[in-house]
Amino acid sequence: MSEKRTHSDYLQKAAMYDLLAQFYKYSNPNLHMHYYLKHFKYMNKANYSMRVNTVPIQEEARVRILHTSHDCLDVDIYINGNRMVKSLPFKHISNFLALKSGKYHIDIYPAGNMVDSVLNKRITVESGKSYTLATIDHSKKMRLLVYQNQPEVPANEAKVRFIHLSHDTPEMDIAVKDRDVIFPNVSYKQATEYLGLTPMSVDLETREAGTRNIILSLPKIQFKANETYTVVFLGLTNEKPELEAIILRD
Repeated sequence: MSEKRTHSDYLQKAAMYDLLAQFYKYSNPNLHMHYYLKHFKYMNKANYSMRVNTVPIQEEARVRILHTSHDCLDVDIYINGNRMVKSLPFKHISNFLALKSGKYHIDIYPAGNMVDSVLNKRITVESGKSYTLATIDHSKKMRLLVYQNQPEVPANEAKVRFIHLSHDTPEMDIAVKDRDVIFPNVSYKQATEYLGLTPMSVDLETREAGTRNIILSLPKIQFKANETYTVVFLGLTNEKPELEAIILRD
């Protein structure tokens, strides 16, 4: 069985037949055409081989970190031993980090302290995807949740999702003020599906699930065209810091 030919092999064959075609170009038209067609055949094989064997460019993943652990002040975030985010405050989110597809080790420390970590976690990211990593709970039992973002949106439209990250707040209904519920029974750590919207400004509210009791009002939230939003509920219902919503652009 013959060995598999490479791109270079096909180019050498094509060059040889090109020389023969040129040699017979005027003395023997039939042989000129015969060798020219062989040259053309091997050039096509070379081009096909190059396309098949070309390694596709891997688009990097995009990762950002949201700090919602209410009793932990600023944190430093290390990825595979390298500090990637410095002094991230509570309620803040980092810029997107570009990571190649694969597995990563996340370490989180109180800002400026590399002795006692508050969290260690391994994550896996895929090329071309976007993620929000959220710290949750008390610093002594901090966890890191991974949410996949879907930033694509149809032209001239908007979309929004909601994430419940307040550990002492019960299940909630997310509704238009004084009107219908949009997402019922949203529980702690849950992210809703994305909801497509016409660009608008709207008054929203969260209610205790299944009741009309308002937990938090969200007046005059503006959703602009060609934007994707995540609304995150964080803080506490019964203690400090108070429950609030922050709006992120995906």
